[in-house]
Amino acid sequence: MSRRRWILLAVALVLVAGAVAVGVADLFAQGPPATTGVAGNADPTSLATVTRGDLSSQTQVDATLGYAGSYSVVNQAQGTVTALPTVGQVVSQGQVLYQVNGQPVVLLYGQTPAYRSLSEGASATDVAGPDVQELNADLVALGYVTSAELSPTSDQFSWWTKVGVEKLQAALDVTQNGTLALGQAVFLPAAARVTAVSAALGAPAAPGQPVMSAASTTRQVSIALDAAQQSEVAVGDKVTITLPDNQNTPGVISSVGTVATAPSSSSPNSSGSSPTITVLVNPTDPAATGTWDQAPVEVSITTGAVADVLVVPVDALLALSNGGYAVEVVGAGGVHRLVAVSRGLFDDANGTVQVTGSGLAAGQQVVVPAL
Repeated sequence: MSRRRWILLAVALVLVAGAVAVGVADLFAQGPPATTGVAGNADPTSLATVTRGDLSSQTQVDATLGYAGSYSVVNQAQGTVTALPTVGQVVSQGQVLYQVNGQPVVLLYGQTPAYRSLSEGASATDVAGPDVQELNADLVALGYVTSAELSPTSDQFSWWTKVGVEKLQAALDVTQNGTLALGQAVFLPAAARVTAVSAALGAPAAPGQPVMSAASTTRQVSIALDAAQQSEVAVGDKVTITLPDNQNTPGVISSVGTVATAPSSSSPNSSGSSPTITVLVNPTDPAATGTWDQAPVEVSITTGAVADVLVVPVDALLALSNGGYAVEVVGAGGVHRLVAVSRGLFDDANGTVQVTGSGLAAGQQVVVPAL
């Protein structure tokens, strides 16, 4: 505690002991007025203005900027790897991921992985399921058939499905037989940004063999938040992301984890670390986040808000011997007095705090340490 504050506390104690003043009496009404600080105060001070307005409490946490989702691309074709993408390459719906025996393996969108060949049966219901439904949706999205010809929600392999597959095969310059053979396509949830390639050109390609790893192209920030702070955040909360170049961009919390993870015992910083939950943030303007991947960033999370309150700098607070707080107000003629206050919401990012106290009003000047 600074010398100025120790002096104030000592004076306050003397007044209380002598029943000369109560709580927030004028401590400096006697003697010549000072323009800054307290008489006999050796520490440099300055003045700040009490304001009235809205205040939000923000917590800054470390986070990682990258891409949402990660996928392992598993090969189902038999032969030799003849073409592979490069790390960082983005492959979209209907484009070729890699080749086996010179034949393209196309990327289609869907949650269900390819596990069988798909072709027209004696009736549409002979070949049906979630893999057929995502194939139908892909054929419509790629424009090979229309939604009037083939419902994108249909889970049956119909004549129009066969027509769409033939057009897809024509675009890939392969045999147009209307059958999507196992190994001819890979289903992933979205466009894939290649993050690693595990296969090698000229190496054997076997069913079930991982070929590469990929992530989505959706920008996302991941926070390992102290589990004790879980109640302070919620889906939909707005945040501010500070990028590696110190530029700020807004974001919104999209997911708050419910399972706490203890720090790894092998981590050098595991000693004394608290369990964490994963909080995911979607940038409001993904383009503003650039192309950084696994980059360290800071996120300011708003954990509370109040409206139309008195606000002072945190440095204006003086700790009293009875455990309470006061601010030093400079009144008319430069007279200083202590006003007891109760603290409210803190804004750590801006170094301000909500206060309430009898005799405190917006526009008054309070003493703060000089910069």
